[in-house]
Amino acid sequence: MTSPSHPTTRASGASRRGFVAALAGGAIAQARPTGLLIDTHIHLFEPARFPFHANASYRPESEPLDRYTKFVREAKIDHAVVVHPEPYQDDHRYLEYCFANEPSRGFFKGTCLFDPLDPATPARMKALVDEHPGRIVALRIHEMTAPGKPHETGGSIKNRDLDHPGMKTAWEAATKLGLAIQLHFLPHFAPRIAKLVAQFPDTTVVLDHLARGGLGTPAEYREALRLARFPKVIMKFSGVNYSSKQKAPFADARPMTRAAYDAFGPDRMIWGGLGYSAAQFAEAVEVFETHLGFAPETDRAKVRGLTAKRIYRFD
Repeated sequence: MTSPSHPTTRASGASRRGFVAALAGGAIAQARPTGLLIDTHIHLFEPARFPFHANASYRPESEPLDRYTKFVREAKIDHAVVVHPEPYQDDHRYLEYCFANEPSRGFFKGTCLFDPLDPATPARMKALVDEHPGRIVALRIHEMTAPGKPHETGGSIKNRDLDHPGMKTAWEAATKLGLAIQLHFLPHFAPRIAKLVAQFPDTTVVLDHLARGGLGTPAEYREALRLARFPKVIMKFSGVNYSSKQKAPFADARPMTRAAYDAFGPDRMIWGGLGYSAAQFAEAVEVFETHLGFAPETDRAKVRGLTAKRIYRFD
C-alpha cells in the first residue's frame, strides 16, 4: 500500500537514491514523515566532558547533545528515548545532563543501566528514578552470551545469567518502580526470557533490534517471536543491519520484519535509530518504508510514534 505522505514506498532504486541525496542535501524537513515521530533508541556520548567508565565495553566517537539538538530540530523529531549506553556503565551523569539541557521541555526520557545481580541495584535504581520523576522508563539488560559460553559475573555490566536469583530481584524492583525491562539479547535466550516474563506479567518488556533475529537460527527467532503471546512484550524496529547481509535498506531482512509485525502488530511495535544527521535520517526513513511499506498508513503512524507515546507516557 502506498502512503500519500511517503513517496518512497514504491520508489525505484534510483528514486530512492535521489530521496536520500535530497535529504542529505538539506531537504530534511520536507521529507519528514507526517505525524508524531519518536526515536526510541539513541545513544549520546561526550567523553571530553563526561569520560567513559573504566569498564566501558567499547569507546565510541563523540555524539554530543548539542549536535543532536540541532539535528532533531531540523528533522522535527518530537521525542526521543536516550538508551543509556554501555560506555558509561552505571554512571548516569550524562543522561542527567541531557535531561537538564534537552531540546524542548519533556523531549527526553531514558533508560538506566545497573548490574542486575548487584544487591545494591534496587536501591540505586530507586534513587535515580526518584531524582528524575517520570524520566527513567526502563532498566536495560544485555544478554549477548554465545551458546555454550559462560555468563559474566563481573567487569562490564553485560551478559549476566538470566536464571540467577538476582535477575528476578532486579525485575521485581524495576516493576515496582513502574519501569520496563529493555532486553538486548541473542535469540537463543528467548525461552529463558519467557520464564521471567511469565513471572512478571504486568511488566512491560521491550525487545531491542528485532530481537537480533539474524544472529540466531530460524527456530530461535521463531521462539523470540513467540514472546508476543505475552501482551506486554514490545518489539523494537531498529538495528535491522544486524540481521542483514546487505547494505541499506537491508531488503534481505524484510521477511524477518514482516514476521515481527505479524506477531506483535503496530500497537506493540516501536521505531528506533532515526540517526544523528540528515544522511542517517534519510537512510532510516528509507529502511522503514522498505520494510513496513506494506502496512496501512494508520498502522505505520503507530510504529513511528503513537505506540511509543503510549508505552513511554510522553505528554
